[in-house]
Amino acid sequence: MSAPAPPAPADALPLVLVVDDEVRSQEAMRRTLDEDFRILCASDADAARDLLERHDVAVILCDQRMPGSSGVDFLKEARERWPEVVRIVISGYADSEDIIAGINDAGIYQYVLKPWVPEHLLTTVRGAIEAASLQRGLQRVEIDLRSGPGVLRQRKGAKLELARRLFHFDRIVRAPGSPLDALCALAARVARHDLSVLVLGESGTGKELMARAIHYASPRHAGPFVVENCAAIPDTLLESELFGHKRGSFTGAVEDHAGLFPRAHGGTIFLDEIGETSPLFQVKLLRVLQEGEVRPVGATRAVPVDVRVIAATHRDLEADVRSGRFREDLYYRIATFTLAMPPLRERPGDVVPLAEALLADVCRELGVAAARFDDDAQAVLMGYPWPGNIRELRNEIARAVALADEAGGAAGATLRAAALSTRLLNGQTGAAAARANGHVAALPASGTLQDRLDAIEAMLLREVMLRQRWNKTRAAEELGLSRVGLRAKLLRFGIEARD
Repeated sequence: MSAPAPPAPADALPLVLVVDDEVRSQEAMRRTLDEDFRILCASDADAARDLLERHDVAVILCDQRMPGSSGVDFLKEARERWPEVVRIVISGYADSEDIIAGINDAGIYQYVLKPWVPEHLLTTVRGAIEAASLQRGLQRVEIDLRSGPGVLRQRKGAKLELARRLFHFDRIVRAPGSPLDALCALAARVARHDLSVLVLGESGTGKELMARAIHYASPRHAGPFVVENCAAIPDTLLESELFGHKRGSFTGAVEDHAGLFPRAHGGTIFLDEIGETSPLFQVKLLRVLQEGEVRPVGATRAVPVDVRVIAATHRDLEADVRSGRFREDLYYRIATFTLAMPPLRERPGDVVPLAEALLADVCRELGVAAARFDDDAQAVLMGYPWPGNIRELRNEIARAVALADEAGGAAGATLRAAALSTRLLNGQTGAAAARANGHVAALPASGTLQDRLDAIEAMLLREVMLRQRWNKTRAAEELGLSRVGLRAKLLRFGIEARD
């Protein structure tokens, strides 16, 4: 067995340049991104140019409204001088003309509106890094095309096979007997047929991961898989983004723009949060799905497209259909087959396998040695309802690993319950934690009254100790006991008391 790859050194992390004249905004973005990237900050365009000349920057995050030079003006210059750097604009103003100018003149990757959400900003920057990597890969493909198609076909086949393995249904982490077993088996059967699919589920349940698995298990697996979050872009621009536009079709349209539907030709398009679209856009999308062609904004002729549509939403679309918020004919067009991703609280048996897989990923990303959860930490994870689902679970794990690393204990560490946030310790239920932990059993089905009272007391003791992070003084105060009395009870029930 080969040795595991060493963690990436800190200087190997991608470099992100934050350009904002407000120091608070710089620090907020630094705190959000510094676990995944190296961060440089500049307060104006002049300082940003100096940093770009001296450093190999991967992504620029630039505020739109700054003294001296607007964000779009600066990024337009950056596009000419440093074309490989991915450009992102952040603005508190949802001005369509500004957005269009940014897309056309500065070639921006994404337009992020204030107030931005940390998780969305982090996801956007990760996507920008991936886009830059794909661009470099396309450049290498062009070189291969010149050297001969045989090399290109070989590399494409290998990459495609790797993608099919990475996004196979079996790679969706779950425990044996998970509710996802039947769902994945059903999705695998649906994937073989060229039908539209609607994936339902709360935010963070893995709807996009399921969509990718369907794509790579389908006859379209060699085609592109294109993603658009319909809630992340103003509705006025969604038509242009998906269907494309012609030069001069509206103010700021200085060149032709190919939409995502034409780019997905022969493959799959994933429309996330489709329930957030307006009735007017729903009419236009329905026409595209019915006719199999798109008409770019300002074009006189339609463009044929051959795509499979997988849509997703956290909303109850059937209720929206009844209320008139969502078109009934579009609903039946996109929901030929419906898959419902269960929330994490409805599959508690998957929590520990998911947490262990995410912990391994986080340790690799942060460049620390592999860690593990102890029994008490696992109990807290299983007892918490996870309203944010897998996304919240990952954030909690990243926080615990980062804190352990700062304390010098992440290298091969055992993460204890005390490393988890107070929100989790207060939100988990004592009985669920005790059953998950295994130290204290569920209430006995038989035995004397005293036996049952002892089991309840042991559960309560462990719950309070977990919540108070094994601080005996605070736990004793909460329980109305002296420290000596608390220690005696912990010893009596065999509950480990940690200093």
